[in-house]
Amino acid sequence: MSLTIAIVGRANVGKSTLFNKLVGRKLALVHDTPGVTRDRREAEAVLGSLRVRVVDTAGIEMGDKDSLAARMTAQSLSAVADADVCVFVIDAREGVTTADEIAAGHLRKAGKPVVLVTNKCEGRSAKAGMSEAWRLGFGEPVEMSAEHGTGFGELLEALQPFAEAAGEAPRDAEADKPLRLAIVGRPNVGKSSLFNRLLGSERALTGPEAGITRDAIAARWQVGMREILLHDTAGLRKKARAAGHTLEEMSVASTLDAIRFADCVILVIDALQAFEKQDLTIADLVVREGRAVVFAISKWDLVKERAGAVGKLKDKLDRLLPQIAGAPLVGVSAVTGEGVDRLVPAVVAADKAWNTRVATATLNRFLEEALARHAPPAIHGRRVRIRYMTQPKSRPPTFALFGNQLKALPDAYLRYLTNGLRDTFKLEGAPIRLLLRTGKNPYAKE
Repeated sequence: MSLTIAIVGRANVGKSTLFNKLVGRKLALVHDTPGVTRDRREAEAVLGSLRVRVVDTAGIEMGDKDSLAARMTAQSLSAVADADVCVFVIDAREGVTTADEIAAGHLRKAGKPVVLVTNKCEGRSAKAGMSEAWRLGFGEPVEMSAEHGTGFGELLEALQPFAEAAGEAPRDAEADKPLRLAIVGRPNVGKSSLFNRLLGSERALTGPEAGITRDAIAARWQVGMREILLHDTAGLRKKARAAGHTLEEMSVASTLDAIRFADCVILVIDALQAFEKQDLTIADLVVREGRAVVFAISKWDLVKERAGAVGKLKDKLDRLLPQIAGAPLVGVSAVTGEGVDRLVPAVVAADKAWNTRVATATLNRFLEEALARHAPPAIHGRRVRIRYMTQPKSRPPTFALFGNQLKALPDAYLRYLTNGLRDTFKLEGAPIRLLLRTGKNPYAKE
């Protein structure tokens, strides 16, 4: 059992910077704007001889009931409740503020062990703040500068007793990796609500405000014997709307990283505004990144005329996105839970298609039949010869055609072969790559 550490404190004291340093990667967004982190973010880390789970949290602050600030604080306190020990961060340059004292009160009520960290200790201006930290009642503070990488040895020393109490032991690095699944879509289509419904808890902040989620967050989720690493992401806006806003650009970059990291992507579409231009742009991005995709039609409970609705949406999907024709499409409601039980099997099927490998002999039997049904067109009076086909890789399924003049094959014929592969080998939900390999002409002059 590994030690779980929650990094807590008011906004803009350097919690996310410390989190990134501990896990050794820039997973959490870091920006001068207060309140960038709004949801919990978790990651495994190795600190010296310890293997730990580190949780970055939003700032603990006062706010009216049901306000965004209050919901962020509730998320942070939920992380505190799940932690073995809390690392309470204050800004040494500003000293102990009223907001720090409020956060300290919450931690005392939680009854969890606390390691106090005075961050940003570089420079003379931090001396007074380091002295003030004692009055919070959490003992001797650990003096650090997360940005400059100082004080980490002292922090490890302070955490060691809690690791021993938790019975921390190294995990098997060769353990089976979980299915990496990202939930993406444009803003305010219900991504975080679906994320919470799948996990069965209010893990991500939700609300009527568009753009609440700024950073991609992850949570481990066990479905039967299958472990899934589920990512909730920020909404992808049109490029023109995101340009010029540094924080929003960082949110978009975080979402793109989550897509590249994923094995499969759930693309959430608003049932009342299905397949708008931005939906198509996001779908094309996922396909170009080579990820398996499942379409979740959200807010299904608001659709009044259900008869034939799914069939019409599937026809629209195949017409507008032929590059991913036949991808699974499931109507879901995060509010009522309708359709959610069908979403996981669709994801597992898409992941299976994404990992499919076909034997060369089987592929060439398919090719022989496809050529017999519909031969390639002649190019400038010369017949195109497709000699054989192989599959050099999966994830996504990638097939190589060998022959002459293949680069001149029209797109329509390549779509014919792609659709045939998808239908024959059950590759729905997985992008298909076709590589064209033309042999050298032995009579051509060098």
